[in-house]
Amino acid sequence: MNKKSIAYAGVGFLFGGVVVLTMLQLSPDNTEGSAKASKEPLYWVAPMDASYRRDKPGKSPMGMDLVPVYKEGDDSGDSLGTVKIAPNIINNLSVKTGKVSKSHLVDQINTVGYVAYDETTLTHIHSRTDGWVEKLYVSHNGEYIEAGQPLYTLYSPTLVNAQQEYLLAKKRNSQSLMNAAKQRLQSLNFGAEELKKLVRTGRPLQNVTFYAESAGLIDNLNAREGVFLQPGTRLMTIGNLDRVWVEVELFERQLPYVAVGQKVEMTLDYLPSKMWSGEVDYIYPMVDSVNRTAKVRLEFGNSEHQLKPNMFANISINTESHEQVLQVPHHAVIRTENNDRVVLALGDGKFKSVSVELGRTTSDSIEVLSGLVEGDEVVLSGQFLIDSESSIESDFKRFTDSDTGHDDHEMASAPPSAKVTGTINSVDAESQTVNISRGPIEKWNRGPMTMDFDLDESLSIDDFMIGGNIEFTFEVRDSGFFITEIHQAVKEHQHD
Repeated sequence: MNKKSIAYAGVGFLFGGVVVLTMLQLSPDNTEGSAKASKEPLYWVAPMDASYRRDKPGKSPMGMDLVPVYKEGDDSGDSLGTVKIAPNIINNLSVKTGKVSKSHLVDQINTVGYVAYDETTLTHIHSRTDGWVEKLYVSHNGEYIEAGQPLYTLYSPTLVNAQQEYLLAKKRNSQSLMNAAKQRLQSLNFGAEELKKLVRTGRPLQNVTFYAESAGLIDNLNAREGVFLQPGTRLMTIGNLDRVWVEVELFERQLPYVAVGQKVEMTLDYLPSKMWSGEVDYIYPMVDSVNRTAKVRLEFGNSEHQLKPNMFANISINTESHEQVLQVPHHAVIRTENNDRVVLALGDGKFKSVSVELGRTTSDSIEVLSGLVEGDEVVLSGQFLIDSESSIESDFKRFTDSDTGHDDHEMASAPPSAKVTGTINSVDAESQTVNISRGPIEKWNRGPMTMDFDLDESLSIDDFMIGGNIEFTFEVRDSGFFITEIHQAVKEHQHD
């Protein structure tokens, strides 16, 4: 009895399995899948140029296989310009997407510059009186001197007379005359030590020695022993190298990313293994009228004096925006003459091209001011064909939406059409197609474009001449763009 029960149960399970399989095969989903698989393509397009359409498979002008385009289901609820692409087509186009993020705009500006003295530490040595250089204690540019070291000795009749005036005032014990004589000596750069010596000896010093007020390197040496000096003559400059400047030039588009106090890094060819760290010290408020660049001054410590004036330096400035901004990768943006666009991935194979307003740019990303929100998914590769399809779909829907007062029969019998002018680039007699660079279509809000047009059966390919200007009317049909009329005035002009 138990064996019979088991046998009956086995037969029952087998029968139930057959019924379930039969129901699955007859389910609506599978019926829909079969129907979808049996659908015929509307037309074929070039992967890199959606305007190149054919009614059968083949090769694009670039040698790539044409991509089939199928008619999808009822997408009447989709917004203007939305297109739907089959998964296998998405895979063939190598479509990749990414999320719109909101973060700090980070970039690295690479430029070059030259090492220079910190001009706030430069000391210029000028003669304040006339006279002859009796002794010069420095011999060449680049010589290092310490503060208080003698620089030169000068014989000056003017200094001798000023000393005599001071001694005469002291002898007369006139404090006011002494103060006036002392001020004159100080204005001639007569030092305190020389004044003590004058008071102690009571005799004018014929030769007066002048000393360095700061340590540094001698530069621009312009004096030799025996030379006669005029008031105002520059003898030399003393530059300190404990801290140096590096001046770089940045393009005006890079200036918004640079701020005083920003950290910078520097390398030099003669010490490639060492990196110096500094900061932005000053941004000059002028832009060069010729090369459109602005100077930026950087400051670096140089305690070991390895950095020398006029050395060539490689500079990297790490920048970061103060606020977080919406941004997308550079290659996600489609730039045109009239606007900038990105392609949104809406899910379920649906895509839409949208206009965006762009802000600051870096080497990798672009700030998005409007048109997107955080979390939107945009196409990063393969977006050009999708954008072209979205634009064409938008044109067609915009036209049909403007004719909502017509019934379906009227719309079917009168496909969208437009009258434009253009220049004929090529003529293909075998396929009965003409490549034309057409002008803008104002009623559809479309800019100029170069594309292929098929000919209506009423037209002859002989009416089209390469290089000729043409005014024509074309229709948007399921299988492509068809020229339906050539305007007589232009045709006659072409055959003159």
